[in-house]
Amino acid sequence: MASTLFKAALVVNEGAEFESDVRVEDTRITEIAPSITARAKECIVDAQGCYLMPGMIDDQVHFREPGLTHKGTIYSESRAAVAGGITSFMEMPNVTPATTTLAALEDKFALAANRSIANYSFYLGATQDNLDQIKQLDVGRHCGVKIFMGASTGDLLVEDPVALEAIFRESPALIVTHCESGAVMSQNKERILRHKNMLEIEDHPKIRDAEACFASSELAVGLARRYGSQLHVLHITTAQELSLFSSGSVGNKKVTAEACVHHLWFSEDDYASLGNLIKCNPAIKSPHDRDALLHALHTGQIDIIATDHAPHTLAEKQCAYVQAPAGLPLVQHALPSLMDHVHHGRMSLPMLVEKTAHNPAKRYAIARRGFIREGYYADLVLMAPDRPYTVADDNILYKCAWSPFAGHTFQASVLSTWVNGTRVYDGHSISQTPAPAMPLLFNR
Repeated sequence: MASTLFKAALVVNEGAEFESDVRVEDTRITEIAPSITARAKECIVDAQGCYLMPGMIDDQVHFREPGLTHKGTIYSESRAAVAGGITSFMEMPNVTPATTTLAALEDKFALAANRSIANYSFYLGATQDNLDQIKQLDVGRHCGVKIFMGASTGDLLVEDPVALEAIFRESPALIVTHCESGAVMSQNKERILRHKNMLEIEDHPKIRDAEACFASSELAVGLARRYGSQLHVLHITTAQELSLFSSGSVGNKKVTAEACVHHLWFSEDDYASLGNLIKCNPAIKSPHDRDALLHALHTGQIDIIATDHAPHTLAEKQCAYVQAPAGLPLVQHALPSLMDHVHHGRMSLPMLVEKTAHNPAKRYAIARRGFIREGYYADLVLMAPDRPYTVADDNILYKCAWSPFAGHTFQASVLSTWVNGTRVYDGHSISQTPAPAMPLLFNR
């Protein structure tokens, strides 16, 4: 049985920071104590001066497989994820073909079993007419059902009130939503085009504005409260929407909300320099909205921080605004960006861990992950708080090979990442085998 002993780590876990030794045997954490005597042939990790944290659980990624593998694959993007300290992910259904049947869902689990470096689960995509598939979800194996409410195309767009009510009324699984009102966005676009001939990137947050987000989020929250549904609203971007969500512990809520790392970092002021590289849906909005999201982390109105990692090729992003696809590659740089917020006093380390590991584990009822506890799986990240890291072409691991953070120097670096007790990233190279990864299981 493989055994690893972390010595003198600064453990960040369950609201506390403390120096401790931690032992991992095989896939699990087996001992946490101030001083643990090393055994013969045990792998010793000198963690002095470094933070040992539970790996980030990213509940919202787009890894593009099947069908869009020129942008990314489960293998390529999970490699980038573990280099960024993300040890588990939940992947979205808007691939080709869309994941709208249980057969397609199981096909993705089979792909990940052979290709993923990080632990994994996958959402079933809701359509206007696949309620029979939704009702058959295995709540112990499947993370949830995703509804695109007014902000998608093809089968994945669900705007029909009857279909929406049926899903909220009858889904056995957690519902997660992308909330933007198609009707409001169409009105905004028409209004802008009365005064100009061509839309530009600066129009993006005006089309997908606060009213569009609030109208759709209010509808989703209202349906959840009417039917007693378990609802998690993804990527909140506006101060206005925060009024829909309560403060307090994630474990006591049926309706929860999250923010994404790019909405906590960028603002509409950055469109001038980054253009389509930060085009995403929902749009990056004003500095006021960004600051409101950061404040809502403290009040508890925002329960989870995720990435919405959504890679596209640089050539696709260099098209004109209207043709350029929405989405950013983010998994490799999510934790370093959050550590910068810690460095600047915008959040504490325990809050970072709560929003990226503890709360996703609680909200999704993930079995034995998200905490540094004896008996839990050893999904761990070791971070050096004073080791600057500059994002450059030669260290970007996404298949698309670019990052909106290019040229930025983060204050902290990921030194190593462990998935189920196996070191999959050592600060320089990544495991070439997906062997340690497991499907996530849920205590529901």
